[in-house]
Amino acid sequence: VQLVESGGGLVHAGGSLRLSCAASGFALDDYPLGWFRQAPGKEREGVSCERIIDDSTYYANFVRGRFTMYSDKAKNTVYLELNRLKPEDTAIYYCAAGGYSCPGDDSAYWGQGTQVTVSS
Repeated sequence: VQLVESGGGLVHAGGSLRLSCAASGFALDDYPLGWFRQAPGKEREGVSCERIIDDSTYYANFVRGRFTMYSDKAKNTVYLELNRLKPEDTAIYYCAAGGYSCPGDDSAYWGQGTQVTVSS
């Protein structure tokens, strides 16, 4: 199982990015998926993830309405669309699979992370 993120970068406040997470070794339907982030000096936190308990997609309050998680099964890739970015969104963003306590970070598999930096 491997997860490889891409798409991070430096953007001005109000800008947009699309993060990609290419999965290999499993199909996207095999595990619940999620995106997490960790800012300098802070705990890792859930951004968006699939909730098995009610088959919904969770969004943290601080990103709801601005970020969207979606998948392309044909490409075996999961995306996180980031819009109206704020400086406080600056963090390393991680793709994860196999977590059953969304937004808890108990996922079994993690990507290496991609840096998102938002300038004011």
